[in-house]
Amino acid sequence: MHNILINKTLYEYTMCQLLGMNCAAPTDITFSFRGFSQRAGITSDHSDGFGIAFFEDKACRLFVDNQSAVVSPIAELVRNYPIKSRNVIAHIRKATQGKITLENSHPFIRELWGRQWIFAHNGDLHNFHPHLSGRFTPVGSTDSELAFCYLLEQLVLKFGYFEPSLNDVFALLEEISPKIAEYGTFNFCLSNGQALFSYATTKLHWIVREYPFKYARLIDIDVDIDFSQFTTQEDRVAVITTEPLTQNEVWTAYKPGEMILFKDGKVLKTATTHVERLAREAADPSLVRITKADQY
Repeated sequence: MHNILINKTLYEYTMCQLLGMNCAAPTDITFSFRGFSQRAGITSDHSDGFGIAFFEDKACRLFVDNQSAVVSPIAELVRNYPIKSRNVIAHIRKATQGKITLENSHPFIRELWGRQWIFAHNGDLHNFHPHLSGRFTPVGSTDSELAFCYLLEQLVLKFGYFEPSLNDVFALLEEISPKIAEYGTFNFCLSNGQALFSYATTKLHWIVREYPFKYARLIDIDVDIDFSQFTTQEDRVAVITTEPLTQNEVWTAYKPGEMILFKDGKVLKTATTHVERLAREAADPSLVRITKADQY
């Protein structure tokens, strides 16, 4: 893991942006989303749709729109209405595969073991055509939703009708994710309402805010907050995002192939997977395939 202090005011961003939050107690994401949504047309051009999911135990509120998060009335609601949740996943899209339609807007949702599962992806998977049995079928035409359906199908094939532990889910994701990453950039956030799984082959960053809480200032808009005025000693919040959101906090960058499980606002488990494609590209840079999802 690499600690970095961000002091820039503007970035060129990847083609999609991810935002996740995992908390010890229900917390709203309005501060983070206010900065994050600026990247949907003001500080960057991720304007091909957005979505956000808020878990409430086993089920979640899912909002998606094929409009930019800058102009969408739904995004304006999220920026101003403090919906509290322990697990949140958001996504702003710059389309690489699939038309700009509602069914192609992340996050995606499916039911498994009596829980709703939410998935959002940044990346571009080429020639990824896994066989699916039909238990989980994409509604849209993105590589991202196809990867989500494939991950869920692998969970069912491994564990059947009996819900596994978080550690068992983590172990299978640790096995399957680097295989999918052979087809291209594969950064994702996944949650079933109990915890938040995350994986990166290129760019993700995370931070944990806990007592004593401090002041933070957003990068993308002139907004700041003193978290100590709105929190208790029991609060703890982990935020995961493609690029850091604040300019005065220390964010931790994921290593290539790193998977992190967050629960109760802290890191529960980590693993660094081996992605053969990344190893080949490190040995021979001429093999690196730069796609729209990797342009910074």
